[in-house]
Amino acid sequence: MINAHDILETIRMIQEEYLDIRTVTMGISLLDCITGDLPSACDKVYDKITTKAEGFVDVCRDMEKEFGIPIINKRISVTPIALIAASCKANPAEFARVMDRAATACGVDLIGGYSALVEKGFSAGDEEFIESIPYALAETKRVCGSVNIGSTKAGINLNACKLMGKIIKKSAELTADDQCFGAAKLVVFCNSISDNPFMAGAYHGIGEPDVVLNVGVSGPGVVRAALTKHKNADITEIFDVIKKISYKITRVGQLVGVTASERLKIPFGIVDLSLAPTPAIGDSVAYILEEIGLEKCGAFGTTAALALLNDAVKKGGVMACSRIGGLSGAFIPVSEDAGMIAAAECGALTLEKLEAMTAVCSVGLDMVVIPGDTHDDIISAIIADEAAIGMVNSKTTAVRIIPAIGKKAGECLDWGGLFGRGPVMKINNYSPSAFINRGGQIPAPLHSLRN
Repeated sequence: MINAHDILETIRMIQEEYLDIRTVTMGISLLDCITGDLPSACDKVYDKITTKAEGFVDVCRDMEKEFGIPIINKRISVTPIALIAASCKANPAEFARVMDRAATACGVDLIGGYSALVEKGFSAGDEEFIESIPYALAETKRVCGSVNIGSTKAGINLNACKLMGKIIKKSAELTADDQCFGAAKLVVFCNSISDNPFMAGAYHGIGEPDVVLNVGVSGPGVVRAALTKHKNADITEIFDVIKKISYKITRVGQLVGVTASERLKIPFGIVDLSLAPTPAIGDSVAYILEEIGLEKCGAFGTTAALALLNDAVKKGGVMACSRIGGLSGAFIPVSEDAGMIAAAECGALTLEKLEAMTAVCSVGLDMVVIPGDTHDDIISAIIADEAAIGMVNSKTTAVRIIPAIGKKAGECLDWGGLFGRGPVMKINNYSPSAFINRGGQIPAPLHSLRN
């Protein structure tokens, strides 16, 4: 049981340092909407989403007022649409339009699940579905998509890597007049997570309940503020400070999740304790790393400091709540983190260093902007490299990369809000085409044989 008085005391303390609930995400299963008739299936999808999410946003707003903590985004995730669309012999993008209409009707900020799972190959309709992604994201405002192309158990589908390089480039091209925003709503995973509440990768896994509520908590500013009080501490003490503040942040997330689920009369799923930054000054993972002792994020020592941060966050969160899930750790999205933006602009943070950092953090190359003339195969190879890190290390890795059409290194894309602005980063243009075009399946590592 949660002691509400203790939690509220913690809330009041942390509030001064700009803690927020990044997202409350309602997961909704659409498996009972499968039918061979496209109009019927779309009607069922719309009805299911709007019925289950009725009152969802109102409950979140009530809790904001009651607890005094802002809930930045209210979101919905659904069963991967590739599974729902497989039996319909028609353009799957129609499902994206229905999702967008349903999200608008419910008043949520984003809806995830325009997704496919192809880590071991393409099933019926998967390739057609993936080809539809750029058009679906360009034609909708709230819909986010993802594709899982690898896992520790299955290996890496190199054919899917190749295809996704083209899809990401096309998504950027179709939204070139909107800062290439289509690519910002698309992520490619290895070892994707079925209870992840964060976009663009959220989808409702087939093993989840019919409806469930997941909470994503974020507090980089809180962690940094705590560290400023320990200027002369050794690294062990720094670890303990982060762990203890993560415990307090997670208790807040559990309170919000349990309360919302009770009021909506649906199961509470998990708290995802991820230090997800915002462009606001101070609310930055990069600044936490610099507070630990780096002159600039990207300097040698960055990967070690990030590993410490990630582990401390997880250990603190696990002690606070028995339902920790999702990704939980530290995110390093370049465009969404003021410190990362500054480090990239001054040259301290490079794409190669970011890749090294992804081996020890929660996700991967996230919200990274590259020159618009980057070849599709280079994007595919970036995906393959990240997937290899995830596959070998039994962790989730992802690529959300945005080709800035018409722009070169040193220029910028600017989306505003939580998406922030992304400096166009210099990229290695030596060709991986011969490797990517071999196709086939990169086998799973030996340690995947754990049965």
